[in-house]
Amino acid sequence: MKKVMVFGTFDILHPGHLNMFQQAKEYGDFLIVVVARDTTVCAVKKRPAKFTEEARLENIEKLNIADKVRLGCIDNHYGAIAEEKPDVIALGYDQKEFVDNLVDAIEDHVQIVRLSPYKPEIYKSSKFK
Repeated sequence: MKKVMVFGTFDILHPGHLNMFQQAKEYGDFLIVVVARDTTVCAVKKRPAKFTEEARLENIEKLNIADKVRLGCIDNHYGAIAEEKPDVIALGYDQKEFVDNLVDAIEDHVQIVRLSPYKPEIYKSSKFK
């Protein structure tokens, strides 16, 4: 089984997120979606998410697109990688946080791919503040 992992806040789900999940699924046969913790969202975006981490997790679960949906780790941003041991990490086209140190946090066999944008002029999360 080839596991693919994606990360994000996923505060207001939109077609860009759905496209991201579909693209990620093309790299394997088991999709893990890691939802950012509330404390991480505040630290990165300098504002709280509109929805709690539990609500954001439930919203993704309701889509029935991921094989597993989980919260990220509070003390270690890369902890979910160590716990889930993905074969592929699929990054959104605009994801920049934590990417610089990602290579140091993964094993040699893990492939990192950058996903293509889907109508970013319409479906970029920052447009939904």
